[in-house]
Amino acid sequence: MTGLLQRAAIGFATVGPFGFAPIAPGTAGSVAGLALFWAVRSMRSTWLEVAVLLVVTVAGVAAASAAETRYRRRDPGLVVIDEVAGMLMTLLAVPVGFTGAVVGFFAFRLFDIVKPFPARQAERLPRGWGVMADDLVAGIYAQGLLRLVLWLGVPA
Repeated sequence: MTGLLQRAAIGFATVGPFGFAPIAPGTAGSVAGLALFWAVRSMRSTWLEVAVLLVVTVAGVAAASAAETRYRRRDPGLVVIDEVAGMLMTLLAVPVGFTGAVVGFFAFRLFDIVKPFPARQAERLPRGWGVMADDLVAGIYAQGLLRLVLWLGVPA
């Protein structure tokens, strides 16, 4: 990988400066994911939400793999593109306003930290796949919880 391409991949993996947050870079990455969600949601297209999630995920796998090579360790903490993908998965096609998005944010952070089955097992996938997969699983759990909250009639 050329120097410029590697720097671009690392920049994508860290979501620019978000991965370098001195405290809780994963939470900072989740905030970036929430901001991207709102930008995409403003276009009012579920297909666009799906497309952005797919692009972030596929490019995130490659970028996370490059970051693992660059930093010579598995799932470096400054890689937060996985949190962006997890937030997008959490809120994908869920009819929420601001409050619901915040509930989704906290639900995602909870499941990302707890890593219920099979999230922890997904971390064992090779390279960038393991970096991304556990957060996507956490996002699925968070979306399920968010949809349950909505189904129960709690305004979100």
